Amino acid sequence: MIINIRVDYTIADMEALEKLSAELNDLFNEFKNRFNVKEYIQISTCNRDEYYINTDLCFLDNRLLGRVNKDLIIEFGDSAIIHLLRMTSGLESMIIGEDQILGQVKNSLNQGKKEGHCGKVLETLFTKAIHVGQIVRTKTRINRGSVSIGSAAVDLARQHCDDLTHKCVLVIGAGKMGSLVAKALSAKNLKAILVANRTYHKAVELAKDLNGKAISFDELNNYISKSDLIISATGSPHLILTKERLEKYTCNERDSPVILIDLANPRDIAQDVVDLNVELFNIDDLREIANENKMKREKEADEAEKIILEEFRLLKNSFRVMDVEGLLFKIRMSMEDIRQNETQKAISKIHPSRDHEKIIDAFSKSIVNKIFHNISKNIKRSAENEDHEIIEVVKCIFDV
Repeated sequence: MIINIRVDYTIADMEALEKLSAELNDLFNEFKNRFNVKEYIQISTCNRDEYYINTDLCFLDNRLLGRVNKDLIIEFGDSAIIHLLRMTSGLESMIIGEDQILGQVKNSLNQGKKEGHCGKVLETLFTKAIHVGQIVRTKTRINRGSVSIGSAAVDLARQHCDDLTHKCVLVIGAGKMGSLVAKALSAKNLKAILVANRTYHKAVELAKDLNGKAISFDELNNYISKSDLIISATGSPHLILTKERLEKYTCNERDSPVILIDLANPRDIAQDVVDLNVELFNIDDLREIANENKMKREKEADEAEKIILEEFRLLKNSFRVMDVEGLLFKIRMSMEDIRQNETQKAISKIHPSRDHEKIIDAFSKSIVNKIFHNISKNIKRSAENEDHEIIEVVKCIFDV
């Protein structure tokens, strides 16, 4: 059974998301303790935290699947699979059609494989989901225009700055989110783009791509007061910009407030900085932009839904065939045993000759291959048609 447990921006704001991520981890650990979790993959982004679990010892009437909690979502079976296909297609994102989620799912798959807790079923599922996401973006215009959270952050900044031109922008964090924001900013004819990161060489690499300037975290205070717009998107578990720090290094006498945009989860910027001469925004403030984006892309989303349903049907067929692969392997091995035994018998009855041995061996392989081809084809067709009785009959006939 495929199970998905998650919390995301659709049911929780950023403050609640931070708290519920810990509760989600507890629920996942309960699943691991109570059931045979054969595989799992975690997906963690700035506005969602999810687990995909494959287990064969959790039944539909189990209390965990019926767990009542409006702040956590539990789906299983087809619903869980369709959610993943919709997610990689950009339909579950705050910004409909954004591309970043596709890379995040790829990374989650690779991480699961690297750590050894992603097996054949989840690898098949996630590989298919990534493929579906690519198809949707190729066949529709769902990702055209300003669709990433990074681009939306820039749009938000433009709404609250008189003009981004000739502004000095400080981007804290050179990871994927920081890179998206910085690249979206680079086309705005800014006065300067400053990139700060704990790992300095990453800041150097990003700044070089943007014709900006890299600064170390030790230098951060020197540039806070010089920046008109600060966008923070680190993976730090601790606050980066506190009220005390900004109060000390931000000029409260300046004509216009400093624009602060916090894209991190957990948050990088303390909420009480709003008492200073600043304007603070976070991912929750992107919802309005997301809603506008959603309206523009409703037609494309409808087309994406059709693609998802068709690809879901094909994926289900793949899973049905996967269920009988073990059976086919056993049948094949039993035939191979027969082939080898009969070959040895034939060889022992003829005059020793290499040519004869090769002829008989090739002949016997040909017989097995021809017989097995039709058997394999018909069993797979039965799996796709969900003819479970036929599969059970095959098991009985071949005594496997």
